[in-house]
Amino acid sequence: MFTGTVVFDMLLPGDSRSLKAKRSYVRPIVAALRRFEVCAAEVGALDRHGRAEIGVAVIAADAAHVREVLDSCERLVAARPEVELLAARRRVYGADD
Repeated sequence: MFTGTVVFDMLLPGDSRSLKAKRSYVRPIVAALRRFEVCAAEVGALDRHGRAEIGVAVIAADAAHVREVLDSCERLVAARPEVELLAARRRVYGADD
């Protein structure tokens, strides 16, 4: 059994000066990520209007599949024109970790 996590650090557009506006950018991204059958949620920068951190977790029988799913999630976030992906921090854990 392998688990993988990734945290996306994103810069939001200048018009996201309220939490409501921030939510309008974050919610569709989280919903799109869940199509990959992962757990996804806003996990950081909760009180910062111009930034967002979205975390993703996946579990699978082999590490290669975990990496494929995390790669797909990263491509999806990087392709969103409304946000700028600043960093993607990822970890893959095996049964021995």
